[in-house]
Amino acid sequence: MGDYAKSKARATLALLDEVSKGGLDAVICCPTGVIGPWDYGISNIGQLILDFASGQLKSFVRGAYDFVDVRDVARGLALAAEKGDKGRHYILSGAQVNVPELMKELEKDVGRPAPTYEIPHRIARAAGVLAAGYYRLLRRRPVFTAYSIDVLRSNSKVSSALARREVGFSSRPWQESIRDHVDWFRAEGML
Repeated sequence: MGDYAKSKARATLALLDEVSKGGLDAVICCPTGVIGPWDYGISNIGQLILDFASGQLKSFVRGAYDFVDVRDVARGLALAAEKGDKGRHYILSGAQVNVPELMKELEKDVGRPAPTYEIPHRIARAAGVLAAGYYRLLRRRPVFTAYSIDVLRSNSKVSSALARREVGFSSRPWQESIRDHVDWFRAEGML
């Protein structure tokens, strides 16, 4: 687990401790990277899909992240509220997806060749530091930052076993979520 994940876990546990002390009947749900349709706010993965489809995505950085469908997260939140144990936290995860797999799925769903040029991590991270200013000038949220490169390199293997066991959480295949995300963008005229 990386430093960022450890600090988030500590913060979550501290919050749960405060919830328990106050006697509040609450649970905390921690979804991983949320994907799927109805991306009105254009999430980071949504922007990546749009950049891929427009041909603006020319390269990639090797790594992986866990993605979960927005519909599964919504259902998981309802299940946790209904069946979750007071003071528990539930990870709502789907599947760990590596970047080359994601590129191949987008190639299939969008109908455009995936980029083949791989940027080394060190160069991508350095560029990510500079990208913040560049994207600020464009008035766009950055698709990649030094932080996002660190996340891709971190251990993104997480488990939703507790949520599955205690509240009945389940997640669909990530490929279905990406396909539905792309189809939703098409239906909205954004792709």
